[in-house]
Amino acid sequence: MHVGAVAVFRAEGPVDRDRLRRLLAERAQRIGRLRMRLERSWLQPHWREARDFDATEHVHDHEVPSPGGREELAILTSELIADPLDQRRPLWELHLITGLADNRFAVLMKFHHALVDGHDAVEVGVRLLDEFTDLTDTPATPPSNPIEDALGLLRKPDKLVGALRGTLSKSGESLGIAASVVRHVRIPLQSSPMHASTSPARKLALVPVDLADIRRIRSRHGGGTTNDVVLAIITGALRRWMADRGADVGGVPVRALIPVCRRRSNQPRSGNNQLSGYLCGLPVDEPDPGERLRSLREEMSANKSGGPLRGPGAFPVLAGRLPQLLHHLATPLVAQGAPLLFDTMVTNVPLPRFHAALDGAEVAELFPIAPLASGHALSIAVSQFRDTVHIGVQANRAALPDMEKLAEALPQAVAELCDGA
Repeated sequence: MHVGAVAVFRAEGPVDRDRLRRLLAERAQRIGRLRMRLERSWLQPHWREARDFDATEHVHDHEVPSPGGREELAILTSELIADPLDQRRPLWELHLITGLADNRFAVLMKFHHALVDGHDAVEVGVRLLDEFTDLTDTPATPPSNPIEDALGLLRKPDKLVGALRGTLSKSGESLGIAASVVRHVRIPLQSSPMHASTSPARKLALVPVDLADIRRIRSRHGGGTTNDVVLAIITGALRRWMADRGADVGGVPVRALIPVCRRRSNQPRSGNNQLSGYLCGLPVDEPDPGERLRSLREEMSANKSGGPLRGPGAFPVLAGRLPQLLHHLATPLVAQGAPLLFDTMVTNVPLPRFHAALDGAEVAELFPIAPLASGHALSIAVSQFRDTVHIGVQANRAALPDMEKLAEALPQAVAELCDGA
């Protein structure tokens, strides 16, 4: 369940590895979230600031054979992202990668999804950059104490009544979500390449798409959002890749989970990820690329009209509403059930638009990495940075040794939508 990103920087001269490591550690040291360690307890696992925290222990450096390119970077990153994090320590790592061509270097930011969601990962990454060196130390989020919270409500009857009303309202909403989830459970096709036995082996592809091509597609096919077009590109690539490997593309559409962050940008961190999602059918059975885009546009529009707290894709909302004891009992079962609801995850991580540099080296590329759910063979993360849409594809290497063919199919799907071929 690792999330993160690979940021590629363009330096003016030779890269000073020792200086960059020190710089990253100094800036990470002041970020409160990165000082938090998970303390396990049967009743209430919680986050607590780690004693004698030393960020240098979380910052590592590596070198690819020079002159390294995007393929060499993806190979090393796939090995690093697959390595489990030590759960006795704060759940993150930074990996400095040098040896890239043209005075480039990369930083892999790796977090456990329990520590950050996509919004938080962006926030942490921004605080490592030069433009934010004057920011003060951020406090670590104190853990919530449920016993103290309950006693506080008992002392204030008016707040207790309000809390009970809110709980009853949420209970009804949660039951509706749960019922919708159950109605949409289906048995995944055994022949589908999207499902596989869980394996620690990983394979990554880092694929850039020119934003000008996205705009050209939107203009040619009557509008839609950038995310709609990206979903159509991914659908076209999946169709081509599945057909080439002999999989059935004429049956049930591939179902994707589209995560949605419910926390507003100015909303304080509460200690939990606030995620929901939409379930969206990717019409790999449709031969016409324009029809695929129109179908996706309509389905995503319907999802947004319903909102992120309705429908089976909202199942992550239930996690924050379950008692802790039930979490311990249910999580191992639910974790194995992802293939019953969806076949892959496609997440779009929004990035701020501003000049970004590390030790004077400008950010040239920024590829997000999404976690790979148990039983799934593929996850896809997308970010728009400046004039490029960056796509990070993560696969179960044991199940999809031909994943590079899917990566090659992405630009082909772009051309297909641009040309209307």
